[in-house]
Amino acid sequence: MSTVRLANDPARQRRPLKGLERAALLMLALGETHARPIFEDFNDEEIKELSIAMSKLGTIEPDQIEEVFVEFISQMGSAGVLMGNFDSTERLLQQFLPSERVSTIMQEIRGPAGRNMWEKLSNVQEEILANYLKNEYPQTVAVVLSKIKPDHAARVLSIMPEEFALEVVGRMLRMEAVQKEILERVEQTLRTEFMANLAQTSRRDSHELMAEIFNSFDRQTETRFMTSLEEASRDSAERIKSLMFTFDDLSKLDSGSIQTLLRHVEKDKLCISLKGSTDTMRDLFYANMSARAAAVLKDDMEALGPVRLKDVDEAQNLMVNMAKDLAARGEIVLNKSRGDDELIY
Repeated sequence: MSTVRLANDPARQRRPLKGLERAALLMLALGETHARPIFEDFNDEEIKELSIAMSKLGTIEPDQIEEVFVEFISQMGSAGVLMGNFDSTERLLQQFLPSERVSTIMQEIRGPAGRNMWEKLSNVQEEILANYLKNEYPQTVAVVLSKIKPDHAARVLSIMPEEFALEVVGRMLRMEAVQKEILERVEQTLRTEFMANLAQTSRRDSHELMAEIFNSFDRQTETRFMTSLEEASRDSAERIKSLMFTFDDLSKLDSGSIQTLLRHVEKDKLCISLKGSTDTMRDLFYANMSARAAAVLKDDMEALGPVRLKDVDEAQNLMVNMAKDLAARGEIVLNKSRGDDELIY
């Protein structure tokens, strides 16, 4: 005979449910018939919030159900364990909402996991993706390119053989709504054949990784390691130097990018950074500020007095990281090589 534990049994460890979680438990427990009229009165934002709570609810033991929903104890006393997850939430929503609306809501609450495949493809190097897709049927390629980011699709198309690419473009122009079953098959094929192989074969360049590590060193440590590396392998040292983006590389930013950076950098960090930089770097930043702002910055730098090298390194690294963040958001352009500024006639 099994042992029955009461709701207040100290042997049972459980987490308290918050208000939204209690509501989620209620909706799952009510089922389709009773939940339908309640859901129909919610707007999309309310359904999304409740669905998130439902999908994350996890396992709820019967005694906790009884504690929260005393009025339903006669219906749920023998219901056993209640499981709230993505699948059960989606099945319940499909009972009373249009499929398109359910799909949109579930994509929102699943987050990256739900949109993982197409987001991953948008981050795959275009040459690799084009080389794989050129061996597929044009219709399949059309489906794939219609799901990834337009700018990435454009780069992939431009690499493909022209005749094949034009065929894909034609298919994309004539393509109607893709059936869910077909889309799922394409996703499954990409996941098992392409992404799995890509994960096994792709290996990050060790010099790129080491360049990021060197970027994080303070100046003394970087100099010490780089000097030793130059003695051991000058080629590797030069390769790492070419991949590093340092504070001095900010001098290669155009005026618009420097002004954008200035708007995002804290004034005290800018002051310390320039205190430890060259006259050329200071003049570059002064030239992209108003005369009054430049004068104030110069006064602040004078008032600082001596500054520890460690503080300068920290402030300059913060500026470099800010520049990288702005570049990742497309707000500025980082030019690692001066060759980018050359004009072709």
